Amino acid sequence: MKPLFVETDPKFHELIDTEAVLEPVSVGHRVTEGIIWWPQNNCLIFSDMAAGKVFKWDPETFETTVIKFPSNISNGNFIDTEGRVVTCEHATSSITRMEPDGRYMKTLASHYDGKQLNSPNDVIVDSQGRIWFTDPMYGRTSPVAGIKRDGEMGFQGVYCIKEDGTLVLARKDFEQPNGLCMEIGEKTMLVNDTPRQEIRRFKVEDDCTLSGGEVICEVGGRPDGTKIDKDGNIFTTATGDVYIFDKNGKKLGEINVPGQCRNFCFGGPDRDYLYFACETIYRLKIKTQGAEFFK
Repeated sequence: MKPLFVETDPKFHELIDTEAVLEPVSVGHRVTEGIIWWPQNNCLIFSDMAAGKVFKWDPETFETTVIKFPSNISNGNFIDTEGRVVTCEHATSSITRMEPDGRYMKTLASHYDGKQLNSPNDVIVDSQGRIWFTDPMYGRTSPVAGIKRDGEMGFQGVYCIKEDGTLVLARKDFEQPNGLCMEIGEKTMLVNDTPRQEIRRFKVEDDCTLSGGEVICEVGGRPDGTKIDKDGNIFTTATGDVYIFDKNGKKLGEINVPGQCRNFCFGGPDRDYLYFACETIYRLKIKTQGAEFFK
């Protein structure tokens, strides 16, 4: 059994308290993903793709409740500036947005150039209200995390939905793009390519395309979700664990969470907890803080 913490650089201890206890907060799940902190409601949300539900966990009561069912096999979630939940749906190959009270759902994107999207996987919203998402094939190839069917696109890309609703293909030279994350200042973006086991850094252009694309991290595992902390350090899931790199791609250490961790997020009012999406949802108090959204 792997130890919970593995240090590969002394800086790891500036970010992670290796005396902290990993705490289970929500149990009995199957294939969790799309975990994100909902700051307007001071709670956590996450998807269970196998159950076809999106859940909310309340840190005050420790209660877990369903906020979306059926979820159309929702995967990635993000919260916009108005507190709305933006979601990737594998079953419908769509990006949808749910109002804060849960009463109204809108489809924001489902097709590009007349063809149905593959299976939107991870999503973020920037401070301008633009929605960025990855579109690999996983929701068309996995019977658990999607519905097996052929694709129409012929490539796997990263897209941007502009404020006026226009869908822009930002970049398409990926094998399977997965997690994505804006870096501080929103001038650059990180995108995981899972089969290639790498994280690439792109410049965000004014027309919502992505230029550059240097490999910033040779992960040494299959990266899924990626986030950054307040100093730009890169956290990513890698074949079920969480690896930490500095902003230049130097590995600092690992957090080996029990089970299969597909995604994680920073959470709590001060963004000083890590929440891990496994069969059990865990949280860990940390020394650093997640980057502030929309700063």
